Amino acid sequence: MAQQFVNVAGYRFVDLPDRDELREPFREVCQKNRLLGTILLSTEGINFFLCGDQEGVDGFIQYLEKDERFVGIQLKVSHSEKLAFRRMNVRLKNEIISMGRDEIRPSESTGEAISPTEFKQWLDEGRDITVLDTRNDYEIRIGTFDNAVDFNISTFRAFPDAVMNSSLDKDKTVVMFCTGGIRCEKASALMLNEGFQDVRQLEGGVLGYFEEMGGAHWDGDCFVFDRRVAVDPELNVTGAEVCFACREPLTQEELDSPLYVPAVSCPYCKC
Repeated sequence: MAQQFVNVAGYRFVDLPDRDELREPFREVCQKNRLLGTILLSTEGINFFLCGDQEGVDGFIQYLEKDERFVGIQLKVSHSEKLAFRRMNVRLKNEIISMGRDEIRPSESTGEAISPTEFKQWLDEGRDITVLDTRNDYEIRIGTFDNAVDFNISTFRAFPDAVMNSSLDKDKTVVMFCTGGIRCEKASALMLNEGFQDVRQLEGGVLGYFEEMGGAHWDGDCFVFDRRVAVDPELNVTGAEVCFACREPLTQEELDSPLYVPAVSCPYCKC
């Protein structure tokens, strides 16, 4: 079956003092272009995840780039047989990615970006670096880079405390990553503020790496925050599902477990 729907995501940290006035026009353009998903608007920037047909996505991007603050946002694009979202929401938020640290302003200063090509080269060479996964514990269970540091956090708001309580070497190069780039960009600003000397962020996140490098040095799949649940390094939808009861993502192995009861419970409910 042809993958007829286009999934597009993007973000930018940029001052938006007119955040409230942007909400209704964005809602109208998404309705006009038959898009489903979520747009988050904050005074610190914009973050969006949308799904529709190619014409609708093109219409949204054309509208988006009428505002010079949003020109050239790096987009993550994939395709699916079904709509990835059930409804359309435009939300006003204090932060486009919640950290709870008002003094951290990614629009002013962040770690240097590292391209997927260069990052893979560093991994091929076995460079002595710290590879840091900034995502949540349930995402990391689905897949992560080989030998990545895992803070075992359940929410990004726990990241600052995890950094301060960690034993990471502040003089050692840190390359951090997340799904699409937004969390590691904000996390890099925090780590620089905490005294880390050389902090890099993977450009485009895991999905950007998959697009350019495939699954080299990656183990598993990548959790995504929509109805697809997870994609593989070729950006194809996997068989992963979410538990009806506790909402934990489940791999095929966990779905095959005798502790999994469809629409009732899963191995994590039984723990």
